[in-house]
Amino acid sequence: MSQRILIADDDAQIVRLVKSYLEKDDFAVLTAFDGEQALHMLRAERPDLAVLDVMMPKRDGFALVKLVRSDPQLASIPILMLTARVEDNDKLQGLNMGADDYLTKPFNPREVVARVKAILRRANGQVRPSSLLQVRGLSLDVEQRSIALNGQPLELTPTEYDLLRTLMQNTNHAFTRGELIEKALGFGYDGFDRTIDSHIKNLRRKIEPDPAKPIYIETVFGVGYKLSRT
Repeated sequence: MSQRILIADDDAQIVRLVKSYLEKDDFAVLTAFDGEQALHMLRAERPDLAVLDVMMPKRDGFALVKLVRSDPQLASIPILMLTARVEDNDKLQGLNMGADDYLTKPFNPREVVARVKAILRRANGQVRPSSLLQVRGLSLDVEQRSIALNGQPLELTPTEYDLLRTLMQNTNHAFTRGELIEKALGFGYDGFDRTIDSHIKNLRRKIEPDPAKPIYIETVFGVGYKLSRT
């Protein structure tokens, strides 16, 4: 069965263009043209991935991401955001809310397809070694794509999961931001590797006793991040 992708954008031309390219790669495509339609489709259809425009009428993309990530029934749906805004803070806002990736308009529709495939590969666990990873109170089962902290299950986005898996597989190794993105996610963020900071911030909120004083994911000044085993 084809994987189903929701495209939500108030620009009908963009929807038609992205839809046609995704369908050429055998995806089934659902469409919405405002935030309320998108929310209805998310709840009714539970797509495998959502492509959400930031600036939509009735409910914008930021609000949708926040709603999806706070709803246990929808929280695991991967999200790719489309934005006409070029400021770093606007890009980071969606990532801070839990989006998995973003693309800035104008974009090549082939890149949308490539990003969708990469996110789905991670979400479906197609790249995974067969082992159970354990670092103090954190345990990650790569076969089940599950993560627990002190025995309590955690809900992570696909991007958060793959970043944490990579860090746990390489404990005490200091990654640059670019290395961590490339190794964990398999692609770059158009040179804007500071987006990784948003994902790390979200991870710390979920796994650290005190995110302001992390004991798991440490900042290595002048380099990037590492996960400490001790």
